[in-house]
Amino acid sequence: MTVEELYKLYIVNYLVDTDTRTIRKNCLFFALKGDNFNGNKFATEAIAKGAKFCIIDEKEFEIKGKTILVNNVLKTLQDLAKYHRKQLNIPVIALTGSNGKTTTKELIKKVLQQKYKTAATKGNLNNHIGVPLTLLSITPKEEIAIIEMGANHQKEIAFLSNIINPDYGYITNFGKAHLEGFGGVEGVIKGKSELYTHLKQNNKTAFINPNDAIQLEKTKDSKTILLKENIKFIGANPFVELSYHKTIIKSNLIGEYNYNNIAIAITIGDFFKVENNKIKEAIESYVPKNNRSQIIQKGNNHIILDAYNANPSSMTAAIHNFAQLAEKSKTIILGDMFELGEDSAKEHQEIANLTDSRAFNATYYVGEHFSKTNTKNLKFTDFEALKVYLTKAPLNNQSILIKGSRGMQLERVLELIN
Repeated sequence: MTVEELYKLYIVNYLVDTDTRTIRKNCLFFALKGDNFNGNKFATEAIAKGAKFCIIDEKEFEIKGKTILVNNVLKTLQDLAKYHRKQLNIPVIALTGSNGKTTTKELIKKVLQQKYKTAATKGNLNNHIGVPLTLLSITPKEEIAIIEMGANHQKEIAFLSNIINPDYGYITNFGKAHLEGFGGVEGVIKGKSELYTHLKQNNKTAFINPNDAIQLEKTKDSKTILLKENIKFIGANPFVELSYHKTIIKSNLIGEYNYNNIAIAITIGDFFKVENNKIKEAIESYVPKNNRSQIIQKGNNHIILDAYNANPSSMTAAIHNFAQLAEKSKTIILGDMFELGEDSAKEHQEIANLTDSRAFNATYYVGEHFSKTNTKNLKFTDFEALKVYLTKAPLNNQSILIKGSRGMQLERVLELIN
């Protein structure tokens, strides 16, 4: 079956699923395979639960009249998404960067929703599977789309950009993330900048932060739109406040590092003619969730939960921000950072040095990598060891920053705080 023929089946309902646990009636079920699962084996279940057709790549799982046999299910999913993109006559914005991608995407979505029916990446479905699924979730009713791209190695952003074919692009920043896969910071810059290359080759436009020398250098011969000059940072204690067209905007986001994320949402909203009062309303109504800079009160403890992910750049920014907050007694709990490769020991030691130099009431390091650092503060090899300690010495009347990579699951610390 050609992609054009498959597309005719797709546009009947615009429904694509890959998980039988959340299957929708009359969808196309793509039987993806992974290291520990084979979606082909679930074809019968998918049909029983309401799938119209199953796309499979193993002949033994054929169901007469209900399955479509292809050479490779994942490639077929990607090809269908790419074909669908060509049919869409709406502006598409692609977004990537080392830190702040999801927060920035959510802010832009909030702003654009004030005027347009807006499609956007759900959660962090931003990889070689998530991007096609996001594209295929866009129906004819949508008027604009924001698609997030994640990557941990070279050529990945180029590959995803080729599927998305964006009209506009934005890179939040270039930081110390996925150093193992990218091969160092220079590799991160090269990998993320594949978005700029794609935009330039297709005569499309990049939104850029003029205060970022790397962005300026990488886009010097490209079509660009700069962050609005009249967006002014006021402060962050703890929430970011800024002014725009002499209007004060009070966000629910902590940390000066979120200023640029808000500023690009304002800039894109202004570019797409969203009214100023609607932009203000959108920014002020956005509340972070899913362990991303959440503010939580438990008993007499005030908690900043930033345990969705971590790398040296984001952790450094979080520590600097926490240190400058006007709080009397501050405790910091840091978990290991992953995917740093041969730089891991050095980067964890640098974070320990930074944190040790600050006058926090207490600092706790958790994980195999942090436990090997030279520090004056307490170290725990894993969460269970921390749990034993905090059960005996509970936190009381503290402002607490919790930050670590997703694999550390440091949100579990909340269970230890009364």
